[in-house]
Amino acid sequence: MNIYVSNLSFNVQDEDLREFFAPYGEVTSAKVIMDKITNQSRGFGFIEMPDEAASRKAIAELDGATIENRTIKVNEARPKEDRPSRNENGRNYNNANSYNKNRY
Repeated sequence: MNIYVSNLSFNVQDEDLREFFAPYGEVTSAKVIMDKITNQSRGFGFIEMPDEAASRKAIAELDGATIENRTIKVNEARPKEDRPSRNENGRNYNNANSYNKNRY
C-alpha cells in the first residue's frame, strides 16, 4: 500500500520517515519529496508497505502523531490525477503570440 504523509518538518529525511513506520512492518520505500529548485523538503512524503494490514495499522496509529513538534497527517495515497493544461478559455498564455513577446 502507498501511504501519504503530510505536515512533515523540513528536517525529516527519507531514513527518518522509514524509521517512523518500521515498527508497523516492512517498509519497501520511504521518500520525502524535495523541491527541485531549492533542494529542500516540501513537507510531505510517501511510504510503501507490502502488508495492507500493517499499513492500515500504521495509518490509524500515526495519523495525528507529533514528530519534531509537528502534527502529521497520514492516509492512503490517492493515484496522481492528470492536471489540465494551464489554458483558460481556449487561450494558451505561453504561445508565440503571448502578451510579453508582443509587448516590446
